[in-house]
Amino acid sequence: MRQMILVVEDDATMQKMALKILRSRGFVCDSAPNGRAAVAMAAALKPGLVLMDLSLPEMNGWEATRALKADPALAQIPVVAITAHAMVGDRETAIAAGCAECLTKPYELEELVALVERYVGPAQPKAKVA
Repeated sequence: MRQMILVVEDDATMQKMALKILRSRGFVCDSAPNGRAAVAMAAALKPGLVLMDLSLPEMNGWEATRALKADPALAQIPVVAITAHAMVGDRETAIAAGCAECLTKPYELEELVALVERYVGPAQPKAKVA
């Protein structure tokens, strides 16, 4: 059984790009447009990894990560911050909120794939239709 990856991103272009590259590599993914939806989807789907943008509407990524980590049923799901915030202290703030690590935008596609593989393992090749 493949572990699902939840991509939390409010920028439609970034969301589409992340989903496209991960799915093309055989990963199973879903997406949420904001932190509030991410918490609800994580509770329902129990993903193997959450890629969390930090600047989100309704509930930002720091708040959403704290909410996930506060729920015993979700606390073990690794959350990786995906952020354009490269300011001093932003990485530390994300780690303090419960993120396992940070990936700074813009990122290389192979960097994203390598990060995902560290948490959920290599993607399963898609079954070929006979």
